[in-house]
Amino acid sequence: MSNWAFPTEMQANPDEYDFDLRRALDSVVGLRAGIPADAFTASILGTERSGNGVVIRDDGLVLTIGYLITEASEIWLTSSRGSVLPGSALAYDYASGLGLVQPLGQLDLPALERGSSGACGVGSRVVVAGQGGRAHALKANVIGKHEFAGYWEYLLDEALFTAPAHPQWGGAALLGEDGRLLGVGSLLVEEQRDKGTVEGNMFVPIDLLEPILDDMLKLGRPGSAPRPWLGFYVTVVEDQLVIAGLAQGGPAERAALKVGDRVLEVAGRRVNGLAELFREIWKQGAAGVEVTLTLLRRGSTSQIRLRSADREEFLKKPNLH
Repeated sequence: MSNWAFPTEMQANPDEYDFDLRRALDSVVGLRAGIPADAFTASILGTERSGNGVVIRDDGLVLTIGYLITEASEIWLTSSRGSVLPGSALAYDYASGLGLVQPLGQLDLPALERGSSGACGVGSRVVVAGQGGRAHALKANVIGKHEFAGYWEYLLDEALFTAPAHPQWGGAALLGEDGRLLGVGSLLVEEQRDKGTVEGNMFVPIDLLEPILDDMLKLGRPGSAPRPWLGFYVTVVEDQLVIAGLAQGGPAERAALKVGDRVLEVAGRRVNGLAELFREIWKQGAAGVEVTLTLLRRGSTSQIRLRSADREEFLKKPNLH
């Protein structure tokens, strides 16, 4: 991942900012994770994952995007100075998508101060930074702030979207004009614009971390009751909610839902769009609650009751230190 560089004119230039850009970039580390072949997420996310992380405390605590470290049996952190240390996955919050890694040794890197993503508006000038110093630091702009729904039962009320796009921003740092951390890189996406679509990157806002950080450190997850998880992958086809896949052994598969089924209602309430679907499911209660879906299959409608689950129960657990 290190044998590339942005063209000089696209790189963040220290002379253009009022903060110490070089110091901020030193806070970003490379992250590589190995996942057992029998892990629940191995077939979806792979057994070798790589991206970035950001040092957020003086003890070296690293913030990253959680899918990189889910079920990881080994984690390696690499600084821009060339040092390499093993790490341990501490926590993954499925609601926000954020994950924490504790280095098993001294990184000796500065902690990046956290800002507020609420103070960042569309059009704001930002820096997106991966491990590797200025060569991997991109001048960018915020092109959107809005809701994001992912087919894997994931929803953010407001996410940050930046351009130009880059495919390697998993766990990367989004820096505001004051050098503070505004978000953590997640996905390469297409943003709808007036004249069509444009590629961009979605970032998880840093404001989601503070309310859950203490519980994540103590418990390995937020202290609130886990949301109900059905284990289906839903996509929108011609304004219809269509099941495109099923998690093996998950509640939806056990309840005999089928790929191609159309989801019409949750608990008798019509749902339109992924965000509305997930919110109605989560309204039913905590993980383990029974959820009633109205489905359309081959021209016939039916109601199916299925017992939801806690997503974490299907995953290999991190080692807590």
